[in-house]
Amino acid sequence: MADHTQYHIAATDGTQLGYRIYAPAAEAAASPNTLPVICLPGLTRNARDFHPLAKRIITDPKRPRSVVCIDYRGRGSSGRAIDKASYTVATEAQDVMAVLDHLAIDRALFIGTSRGGLILHVLAALAPERLAAIVFNDIGPELGIEGLRQIQDYLRAPRRLATWMDAREDLKRVHGAAFPCLSETDWAEMAEAIYTQDENGIVADCDPAIATAFAAADLTPPLPALWAQFDQFPDIPMLVIRGEHSRLLTADTVAAMAARRPSLQAVVAPGQGHAPLLHRPEIAAPLGAFLASATHA
Repeated sequence: MADHTQYHIAATDGTQLGYRIYAPAAEAAASPNTLPVICLPGLTRNARDFHPLAKRIITDPKRPRSVVCIDYRGRGSSGRAIDKASYTVATEAQDVMAVLDHLAIDRALFIGTSRGGLILHVLAALAPERLAAIVFNDIGPELGIEGLRQIQDYLRAPRRLATWMDAREDLKRVHGAAFPCLSETDWAEMAEAIYTQDENGIVADCDPAIATAFAAADLTPPLPALWAQFDQFPDIPMLVIRGEHSRLLTADTVAAMAARRPSLQAVVAPGQGHAPLLHRPEIAAPLGAFLASATHA
């Protein structure tokens, strides 16, 4: 039996939005009162990033939950937008809302990786009542400039690779120093999550316009912080995961988040950079405990 099912709906502008649903097996079905987990990926990433984690969540022995992993417009299983200017956090937040409305999900636990966490800041203003618990994966209200430049450098050199082995080795070359803990299996899974194969080779599974726009962005003026939006989050369980070698989410930002939210839980992903793989055992265990502890959710 398949571990997930793929679906599509149309956004308000007609762009096809893809999402996948993972459900616990019938014999371990979630309680009707157990809210689902919504997974939101990074800038050029897609729902496949969460595949190993979603399988862990739906088979959790204490509290299995359904999982919905969303592909933003222009990524993964979603269609590419005709209007390239619509690749914005605000529009993508509206797309997330469209999926939630379609599925009649009034409240859920959310995991936001990188850009996904920025989208959650928008949802805190648009629909705070839908947020039952939050996991920020290497993201916060302030973005480290070194981390942003690191992402720009990577996106300025689009890669077309000949084989899946080439894809894996290229990821190790670019990101290996920040992710010394990853196994060969981890690198292979990361390659399969990030890339897709077409008639000309193996390429990033997203609209090139997304990477081009971000790579060309002027980072000279300081980016506005999102502390006002962060303060709009309701009083709900929050966990922030920071990669040990991350330059995007600094330890100072995590400390400032905790100062505003004393109940905030924080975990460091050892041997990982931006953004941590959440299914690694040293992170999956505290993450699983956090999700299980959200008993009111």
